[in-house]
Amino acid sequence: MTHPAYGVVRPVTAFASVLLEDNPGTMTLDGTNTWLLRAPGAAECVVVDPGHEDEPHLRRVLEAAGQVAAILITHHHDDHVQGAPWLARAANAPIRAFDPALCADEGPLRDGEVLTLAGLDLEVRHTPGHTADSICLAIAHENQTAVLTGDTVLGRGTTVIAPPDGHLGQYLDSLRLLAGSPPGTVVLPGHGPDLPDLPTTAAMYLAHREQRLDQIRAALTHLGPDATARQVVEVVYADVDQSLWEAAEWSVHAQLAYLRESA
Repeated sequence: MTHPAYGVVRPVTAFASVLLEDNPGTMTLDGTNTWLLRAPGAAECVVVDPGHEDEPHLRRVLEAAGQVAAILITHHHDDHVQGAPWLARAANAPIRAFDPALCADEGPLRDGEVLTLAGLDLEVRHTPGHTADSICLAIAHENQTAVLTGDTVLGRGTTVIAPPDGHLGQYLDSLRLLAGSPPGTVVLPGHGPDLPDLPTTAAMYLAHREQRLDQIRAALTHLGPDATARQVVEVVYADVDQSLWEAAEWSVHAQLAYLRESA
């Protein structure tokens, strides 16, 4: 079974399976990946990013998960967290996230915290940039490592950074942190297919961002230092479908802020 596979549980590692929500779109790619985590033989399950309040999807999650130890959230966007309260009530499970406002019945996640749940140790890594509250979850189990990356690293394409919640400098630091993961660490993203090697992917993301920054520096040389994000988009993204320009403009705002902060 390969991605995308809607409405069915797709095993990815010995301890991680995914249920893809049928909510494709420009910002969600093929849809939201809801991750089900449990060690082989464990009775309980951890659910990560339930997705929208989409009852057919959430009922499938509940059926596949069985006894839910906790619901974890990678960041506050609706396509990851909106369905969490419904699932928490149905499963009688706590919700934990970096943002206290998203939590229910237990406190917020902390950077460096290790959660022992469903037979696994899950290390929380605060990875701001896409949003201020973005986290990743690192798992090492029986000689296999994986990181749930939320929207910090996607299965395809690049992540939108939209100020003021998004911040490019923080995002680059988060990518550098992830690039230091052990070789062969599997990427379990919030959207798109899983990937085989996080250090390689994070390094590619960093190289892409540096290339874009160079293109924006060149555009500013042509347009002038006070050019607007839209003017820069029309130059740098001239070869990109204009339906994507709005999302590109958000990222250019972040890039311009980063360059002007660094000047």
